[in-house]
Amino acid sequence: MAVYSAAAAVLAGVESRQGSLKGLVYASNFQNVKQLYALVCETQRYSAVLDAVIANAGLLRAEKKLRPHLAKVLVYDLLLGKGFRGRGGRWKPLLERHQARLKAELARLKVRQGVSRNEDLLEVGSKPGSASQVPRFVRVNTLKTCAEDAIDYFKRQGFSYQGRASGLEDIRALKGKCFLLDALLPELLVFPAQTDLHDHPLYQAGHLILQDKASCLPAMLLAPPPGSHVIDACAAPGNKTSHLAALLKNQGKIFAFDQDAKRLASMATLLARAGVSCCELAEQDFLAVSPSDQRYCQVQYILLDPSCSGSGMPSRQLEEPKAGTPSPERLRALAAFQQRALSHALTFPALQRLVYSTCSVCQEENEDVVRAALQQSPGAFRLAPVLPSWPHRGLGAFPGTEHCLRASPETTLTGGFFIAVLERAEVPSSVSQAEAPVSELTPGPAPKRRKRRRKAAAAPSTQPGT
Repeated sequence: MAVYSAAAAVLAGVESRQGSLKGLVYASNFQNVKQLYALVCETQRYSAVLDAVIANAGLLRAEKKLRPHLAKVLVYDLLLGKGFRGRGGRWKPLLERHQARLKAELARLKVRQGVSRNEDLLEVGSKPGSASQVPRFVRVNTLKTCAEDAIDYFKRQGFSYQGRASGLEDIRALKGKCFLLDALLPELLVFPAQTDLHDHPLYQAGHLILQDKASCLPAMLLAPPPGSHVIDACAAPGNKTSHLAALLKNQGKIFAFDQDAKRLASMATLLARAGVSCCELAEQDFLAVSPSDQRYCQVQYILLDPSCSGSGMPSRQLEEPKAGTPSPERLRALAAFQQRALSHALTFPALQRLVYSTCSVCQEENEDVVRAALQQSPGAFRLAPVLPSWPHRGLGAFPGTEHCLRASPETTLTGGFFIAVLERAEVPSSVSQAEAPVSELTPGPAPKRRKRRRKAAAAPSTQPGT
């Protein structure tokens, strides 16, 4: 199957230093980027284990046409992944001939190391820690369906709906085929950590977006009303853009910028599947976009999620299991770019509200960037107080950082994240006070755990707008 060949090519590219794992995944032109990324990360994580099993089983000596990286990917899926499950193509019968020997070698390896679980074979630096306990968050795409219908669909598939979560303990207790509605975001479903929905029909049809809770907060806190003009400054891969479109109900305009043509192509596919029709994509550096351009004269909302170190991403440890804090040189370079981008965004004349976010846990990319940008525009913008009940706040780098949000696997059961909401201190005369967004959202009532079935979710449509 194409995914195995693509994964093998990425692994070979990483080994020969042709690029980063994520960069090579996006450059592969494989359509299902998330599926490929997950397969490569997990194969990479178990690399030493797979090398030992393959060598001891004599697989490459017996099958001389099978290349090492492809063998590693295939053996991972056969022994440690989901199994071939209808895929594998011409390699499936070949691997199945050696399946008994491969399984026996894996079992011997466990005996020699005195362990019983596969993950216990990993080196300490590669073992999943608290990040592995982050649940599977699934945002219901309200451009195509609603939370109630998605819940009904899962219930008909044998999942057990547990209602709205009352706290983190409810989420920690999730297991098996149980799921919850998030306590804060009314369209966010929560499943146990290892739930894999990449092949689920609702995901394939664009009714569901696999998106961490922390990553859903920027669009939610920007809260543009339908009809607004919005800039998504560093938009790819597009999950936040699709969330903005859902909040706008496809009414208004999103100007989405990114410099990477291949990431934009993948993003266009994602947005089409999600039924987004209000977005204008541009292969352009946001820093080169002129605030005086009349196309953007009505832009009152900007979401800025710039390139960052990714130090808060749970998957980063799968790419680079022994990676530590980014080097001071890299942090300085990233922070300089982030500050330029934020300062540039604040010069758009009609701007009313901006959300700055990163998936970094480093102060240099977060509080320090916000402080520098505010100092460049003294009195023009201020930090908006948001989500006062959120447990993890900004670091005390300067007065007002208590209004910023942080997230982590330990404190919020999400990926590591930072969010600051900046609002204009004086609303421009062209913007009425009635248009100002609220800073705290109250969830509506959770769908009941009813038994009766609805008609609408019986079969997902693949047509946009349905």
